[in-house]
Amino acid sequence: MRTEDVLAAIATGVWRWDTRSGSVALDAEAARLIELAPEAGDITASVVRSRFHPVDWSEINGVISLAVAEGTLAEARLRVVDDTGRVLRTVRSRTRARAEGDGYLLFGTLQEVAEPQPGTTAAQTPITGDWRRHREAFLLDAGRALAEARSTAEVLRVASSLSMPGFSPDGLAVFGVAGDHLTIVGHHGHSADDEQPFTDLPLDTGYPAADVVRSGRAVYLPTPGEYRRRYPVTWPLAQRFGRQSWAFLPLIVAGRTMGAWMAAFRHPVAFTPDERSVLTTVARMLAQALARAGVAETERELSLGLQRSMMPQLGPEIPGMAVAARYVPTGGGLQVGGDWYDVIPLPSGRTALVIGDVQGHDVRAAGLMGQLRIALRAYASEGHRPDAVLSRASRFLHGITDTYAEGDYSSPRFATCLYLEVDPATGLVEIARAGHCEPAVRTSDGTVLLRPTEGGLPLGIDPDSDYPTTRFVLEPGETLMICTDGLLETGGHDLDTGWARLRGVLEEHIGESLEDLADGLVQAVHGPSSHYTTGPLADRREDDIALVLLCREGRPSRRAPRRTAMTVAQAQPERIAAARQHLRELLHDWRDTEQIDSAVLMVSEMVTNVLVHTDGDALIMAEVVHGDARRHLRVEVTDASDELPHRRRPGEMASSGRGLLLTEMLADNWGVDPRGEGKSIWFELYEPGVPAEPEAPGVPAGP
Repeated sequence: MRTEDVLAAIATGVWRWDTRSGSVALDAEAARLIELAPEAGDITASVVRSRFHPVDWSEINGVISLAVAEGTLAEARLRVVDDTGRVLRTVRSRTRARAEGDGYLLFGTLQEVAEPQPGTTAAQTPITGDWRRHREAFLLDAGRALAEARSTAEVLRVASSLSMPGFSPDGLAVFGVAGDHLTIVGHHGHSADDEQPFTDLPLDTGYPAADVVRSGRAVYLPTPGEYRRRYPVTWPLAQRFGRQSWAFLPLIVAGRTMGAWMAAFRHPVAFTPDERSVLTTVARMLAQALARAGVAETERELSLGLQRSMMPQLGPEIPGMAVAARYVPTGGGLQVGGDWYDVIPLPSGRTALVIGDVQGHDVRAAGLMGQLRIALRAYASEGHRPDAVLSRASRFLHGITDTYAEGDYSSPRFATCLYLEVDPATGLVEIARAGHCEPAVRTSDGTVLLRPTEGGLPLGIDPDSDYPTTRFVLEPGETLMICTDGLLETGGHDLDTGWARLRGVLEEHIGESLEDLADGLVQAVHGPSSHYTTGPLADRREDDIALVLLCREGRPSRRAPRRTAMTVAQAQPERIAAARQHLRELLHDWRDTEQIDSAVLMVSEMVTNVLVHTDGDALIMAEVVHGDARRHLRVEVTDASDELPHRRRPGEMASSGRGLLLTEMLADNWGVDPRGEGKSIWFELYEPGVPAEPEAPGVPAGP
C-alpha cells in the first residue's frame, strides 16, 4: 500500500509550512481536517491561520522555538473553527522544525483527537488561554523573585518555592562544572548526605546532568523505565529517592553551559511542549540569577578581603586609655572605599590616632588609601610632629596622583585626614587637621562639644600646604570622638544636622562602655531609628563610615572644669557666629539664660574689636569652673597687639565704641592683662544661687 493510503486510512494528513515565503502545502486529508477544499494544495499561511482558534495559533511560535532549541518534535493541540468561531474539532500536530535562514521549514502530520471526557487527566489539563495566562503570571513572578535574589542560597530558596502551573517539582538540584567534573552547587528536597555520590562525578559518566553539560540540550525522563533504559549506570543512585519523572536542563549564560538544573517529581509528568517551555524559561532565568549571584558573592569576598587587609587592628592597649573603632562600608559596589583609621604606637611613648577619607568609592580609592595609610604610619614612626606628618603625607599623595595623571589614568585624588598624638600620662592631645571634620569631646559631666581645631587643605592638593597644630588636655573621664563625614551625612544630613543627631547619642550613652557607645553611634545612622531622622538632603549619596573613640580612664575630679578654645582668624570673620554658638553649647545647662545672652554679646564685641583694630587673630578660651557654692564662667580673648583698649564715649548715632561699656555693665568682673607680646581681655560671670554640682558619675575603666 502507498503511504498516502495508509495515512488516509488512519485519518492523518501531511502538511509543510515555509515561514519565509508564508506558504503552506496540504494533502487532501490535512485540508479536510482544517475545513478546506481537498484540492487546496499550496495556500497562504493566513488562510490556514483563519481555520484555527486564535489562542492556539499564538502558541505555535513558542512551541516551534522550543523544538528547534531542543532538537525535538513540535507537538501542539489545535482547535479547528468555522467562519463563526465555533469549534468543529481538535487536531494534534506533530511537526519537525528546521531552521532555514531567518525562518523555519516545518513538515509534519495532522490527526484528529477525541475530546477528553470529564474527570480524566487530559480533561484537567487546560489547552486554552487560561493555562497560558497562568503560565505567564507564574513566569513574571518567578522572574521578579529570581532577579531580587542576591546570593546563591537565596536563588536556590526562590527556585524551590516556585509553584509551577499544573505541576511542581519536589526535588531540585543545581550542578556546576569544575574542570572535567560535576559539582553540587545546591539542592532542595534532599538531605545533606544525599549529595555525596554526585559531588564529584566525571563529565563522561552516564548521568543525565553530565549529558546535559556535554551536549547543552535538555534531557526529559517521564518514567523510571525511561531513566533506567537511558542511564543504567546511575539509575541505582536515583532509584532510592522514589521519584517518577525527571527533567535535566542546561544552565546557559552568554552561550556557555555553566551547569545543569534538575527538577524531580514524585508524580508522573508527561513533559508536554507547554511544560517543557515553562521549564526551559525557568532554567534560563535561574542561570542568569545564579550568574548574578556568583558575581555579587565574588565582589563581596573581594571587598571583605580588601577590608580585612586594609583595616588595622587596634593593637596593644594604651595605658590609661580606652579605644573603640568601627568601619562600615557603604553597601554599594565593592563595599570598600577610601575611609580608614589607624592606631600607631610611637617611640616617644605617645600614641597616634589617624582617621581619613580618600576621595572616591572605588578600587583606586581603596588602593590610594592603603598607600597613604602606610606612608602616614612610616612618617609617624620616624618621630615627626603632627604638622610635619601631614605635610609629608600631602606631598606623598600629590606625587603619586600626579603620576597617575601622567599615566593617563583618572584625575588626581585628594584625601581629608585628622592626625593626633596623645600622651597617656598627662592627657595632652596635639591635633593637625587636613580638611577633615573637627573632633568632638564629651566631658565627664556629659557636656558634648565640638573641639575647634586649626586645619589646612586636604592632602594631595598643595604639596607645600601647612597644617597648624592645636593642643588641649583630655581630662580623666572625657571621651574624644573622631569620624569621617559618612557618620554625619548618611541619611541625607548635612554637617550641622548630622552633628545634632550624634550629639543626642553621645549624651544618652554616658556611663556606658566605649564599645556600646560606638555601636550606638553606628545604629543612629544605620539602625531602624535612622529611617525617622532623615536630613534635608534626601538625595545625598551614602558614604563609608570610619569612627574612633578615645576615653581617658580614671575618676574625674569632683569639680572638673569645663573648657573650650578656638581661634578666629582675620580672614575668617564668619567664625564669630561659630564662636557664639560654641559658647552657648558650653553653657547648655547654665540656669540664667540672660547671662548666656550677655556672655555671647560680650564675646562678639571682644572678637570683633580684635579683627577691626589689630592685624592678628583672636584666640578665645572659655571655661566653667566650680567654686565653693556656685559656678562661674571665665572667658579670655587674646591677641598679639600691645595696644591696650581705650574706653570711649560714643555719641547717640555712633556705630562703634561701646564694647568696653557693655562689658563693664554686663560682666561681674573683667579686665585687661598684658601678655608679653600681646594682651588678654577677660570677663567673668557668676551663676546666681546654684550650689556646686555633686560628684560626677563614675566612668568605666575600659570598653
